[in-house]
Amino acid sequence: MTTLHTPRLTLTPCTPQDYPDFVALEQDPEVMRFLNGGKPVNRTTADPDADFLMPDGTEPHVWTARRHDGAFVGWFCLWPDDDRSAELGYRLKRTEWGQGLACEGAKVLVGWGFEKASYSRITACTAAENLASRRVMEKIGMTYLRTENGEAWYQISHPKVPT
Repeated sequence: MTTLHTPRLTLTPCTPQDYPDFVALEQDPEVMRFLNGGKPVNRTTADPDADFLMPDGTEPHVWTARRHDGAFVGWFCLWPDDDRSAELGYRLKRTEWGQGLACEGAKVLVGWGFEKASYSRITACTAAENLASRRVMEKIGMTYLRTENGEAWYQISHPKVPT
């Protein structure tokens, strides 16, 4: 993993020092709305097998996103699958929504995934009713695959690898 830069963000490999910021994201009901119905996450009683990521700063595939002035924005991940593909994920503070930052961070991470990690395909999913996240996926060039169990799945293939 390496540090990635966009015009407004710096994405760095996460560290345990990011943990308080990650936990604060999970306390916002709007941030958690499409993940668990908007319930603030209590890490002491949370299901360790929850179907959404709760990073603690030690994950090898999670980047912390900060503005260039150091202000925490959220996190992005590119979680490898076992077939030269990875799954994109992201979570941003509510105050950072609607500014194009999710697209900015996701786009640079997808580029890194293709060029440096040699992934041939990157997927992402979100709650089917999460239109804002679906727009992010579409804006970065992902195409809709299917809706399954309430989740909308998207994919983008490496431009140099035939599909």
